[in-house]
Amino acid sequence: VQLQASGGGLVQAGGSLRLSCAASGRTFARYTMTWFRQAPGEEREFVAAIRRSDVPYYTDSVKGRFTISRDDAKNTVYLQMNSLKPEDTAVYYCAARPRSVVNTLRLESSYDYWGQGTQVTVSS
Repeated sequence: VQLQASGGGLVQAGGSLRLSCAASGRTFARYTMTWFRQAPGEEREFVAAIRRSDVPYYTDSVKGRFTISRDDAKNTVYLQMNSLKPEDTAVYYCAARPRSVVNTLRLESSYDYWGQGTQVTVSS
């Protein structure tokens, strides 16, 4: 599986961006798809995940502002980011794994495939 993330950019606080992650392969629908992010000087952290057709999972800091979704026909997962804050500034990575175990969703090491990252910068 190869992942290609896109959609990052520079936006003012309060603005919106939509990230996309396109995946290769015919078994996309079976994969748990997740977004992580890494701010300068910080460790990479979990942002949001979506299993096959399950309810989405979010880190607390983005609940109510970010929405993760998937289009299995297009092998693509999206992250709609609204009401962006300067603290959302980071490189955003999409990740994929064939397992759907909930208790490891937020665990970076549990993912098999990673995209290259897309920069999101939110100015104040």
